[in-house]
Amino acid sequence: MPQRVLLVSHPDCQAHDPGPGHPERQARLEAALEALAADPALGPEVLERVEAARATEQALLRVHTPGHLARVRGHVEAAARTGMLDWLEPETPVSAGSWRAAVAAAGAAIEAAERVARGEARAAFALVRPPGHHAWADRAGGYCLLNNVAIAARAVQAAGLARRVLVVDWDVHHCDGTQSIFWEDSAVYVLSVHLWPHYPHTGAPEERGAGAGEGTTRNVAVPHGTRAPEQRRLFEDGLAAALAEFRPDLVLLSAGFDPLEGDPEGGLHLEPSDLHAMTRTLVERCAAADCDRIAAVLEGGYVPPRLGEGVVQVVRALAGLPAA
Repeated sequence: MPQRVLLVSHPDCQAHDPGPGHPERQARLEAALEALAADPALGPEVLERVEAARATEQALLRVHTPGHLARVRGHVEAAARTGMLDWLEPETPVSAGSWRAAVAAAGAAIEAAERVARGEARAAFALVRPPGHHAWADRAGGYCLLNNVAIAARAVQAAGLARRVLVVDWDVHHCDGTQSIFWEDSAVYVLSVHLWPHYPHTGAPEERGAGAGEGTTRNVAVPHGTRAPEQRRLFEDGLAAALAEFRPDLVLLSAGFDPLEGDPEGGLHLEPSDLHAMTRTLVERCAAADCDRIAAVLEGGYVPPRLGEGVVQVVRALAGLPAA
């Protein structure tokens, strides 16, 4: 019997328009929604669609500095005044609707995490953009304005819904923003499995956290040329090591789809079926560690049809369905 999965999003996620030819474009969410709708196994009795509330200022300030929020708003206001893109940094343009999109994306991540943490469902997928894992407390980067996963983690902790949160990030790029936010935090464990060396040139295996957070960061470096079976093994070994060191109340999956073969931002060789297998491993290993609550949040993935295939496979795995 399939498990119910919540699909959490907000229409304003499409208000962010980084311009023609930019990899992080509206077609990404469109492709994912079309692929989910085309799978007859993912009808409303399995996949329940939820429109999230926008994140509050209080929720954002648990992670980001007031200066960062003001800076993002200022660039968005400049874009609205000129009718042109404005640039937070060389890879991260904003348009007039980018603040609305970022706050909606953060709100959807919070909604997914809180509903799962409350036990309304065992799993959720926040289908959002712009992505978040390269956003630090005080700066944007790598297409990311606000750190959606970090904001969700802090929200569930503040609400008393979870004390210990495991963040698992398998995007092809290291989650430099997420790592930096929780670097000295013993209550959030960050596991990143990423191509190495590669942008953003952080995430070496010896980076393990500091202070109270020493030992609650784990980076698994995937060498260039690694084939899918070996990458799955590296993921499984990294997850086993993380769960041996940390017992979470809630798991947040930073679900990037740029490790898929053919992604222009990537260089790895996974297929969508590999992501299904990795998701099932995550579900089963976490359940064995007495944590069966998982909320996934979309990060990268820049070939829209492949992104759609990958999202379907992850959602199927969260629901306990076989690979398509």
